[in-house]
Amino acid sequence: MAEMLNKEVVDKIISTVKEEFEKMPKLNIMVLGKTGVGKSTLINSIFGDSLVRTGIGRPVTSDIVRVEKKDFPLALYDTPGLELRGENDFSSLSEQVIKVIKDCFTDDIEGNEIHCILYCVNTASHRFEPSEAALLKKIADKIKGYNVPVIIVMTQSFSKKDAENLKKVIEAENMPVSAIVPVLAKDYVIDAGIVKKAYGIDDLAEIMAQILPEAIQDTFIALEKANLALKVRKARAIVATAATGAAAAGAIPLPMADAAVLVPDQIAMLAGITAAFGFPVDQGTLMTVISGTIGSAGATVLGRTVVSNLLKLIPGAGTAAGAAISGATAAAITYTLGEVYIQILTKVSHGDMNMADLNTDEGRAQISKMFLESIKMKRKPNGEIEE
Repeated sequence: MAEMLNKEVVDKIISTVKEEFEKMPKLNIMVLGKTGVGKSTLINSIFGDSLVRTGIGRPVTSDIVRVEKKDFPLALYDTPGLELRGENDFSSLSEQVIKVIKDCFTDDIEGNEIHCILYCVNTASHRFEPSEAALLKKIADKIKGYNVPVIIVMTQSFSKKDAENLKKVIEAENMPVSAIVPVLAKDYVIDAGIVKKAYGIDDLAEIMAQILPEAIQDTFIALEKANLALKVRKARAIVATAATGAAAAGAIPLPMADAAVLVPDQIAMLAGITAAFGFPVDQGTLMTVISGTIGSAGATVLGRTVVSNLLKLIPGAGTAAGAAISGATAAAITYTLGEVYIQILTKVSHGDMNMADLNTDEGRAQISKMFLESIKMKRKPNGEIEE
């Protein structure tokens, strides 16, 4: 019975997560920069290597390619390396860039707009060409009114001092850009045993989350792999909303909760958290994550055992078949369930826990213990549950 109940809940969450991803608007980013600036490495560091490695490119002009893959709400408009002269010179490509941006906003295809431009500059080159400044100024002037923010990303910033010096040079050009961000997209081995650690990608992700249009921010947070704090903040906002909804409900009659203690709002909460963390919507993977977390908590949260187990933590709440929990207690249960789920997904994201751990007896016991300890911590001295 418990396995059937857990499967029913898991299936509902999987279905809702798929719906969350399907309704996410596509994030469209244009990436520019001279040859050798490390555009692919940068994109891989922000979104993982999935798109760059497996995406399909489609030419949209003679020199600009749209890269995307099925069922992944991200499209990259990639350019060949810009050159100071020749067929890919700044003048030629600037006209193509401007045309693509304008066409994307006027083609009547919903969600086709370019949301952000990342312009990459190689810090290790110690140069920012006047022609690069001219290019960005020209693009900014020609696309006024389209609200496409430009971020200059200083790639291969091995030396923070060099990066700071070059940043001052770029700032002196007084260009209409949203931010200038030095990054080292991946660890760099200087010599045996000496490694320059990657940095700055989390800062770039934070800035992108702030400047992207509000309608596309959830997509970015779900897809980005560089800043876990963004995902946790989004997930906690989802939990707060769900807990408020549970409190407003006033009371939930537990005896009728055999297959529905996780009411639709709570299922939506868990699905929203899963989507915010950007886990793949592959059923097997989600089954492992959700079954290992919510499934193991199910012995405490779901079904009739909630009456005998959970109410014991609330003196005076009673254990009779007709017992009901207050809105405050419902909110506490919802909040704790969401927070524990966030903790588990955070551990998985950090690599402190893997999928296999979740389905072991030890892993399930650990998760149930986390839930029980969290709900106990929300008890007041008089036995009531904190709102």
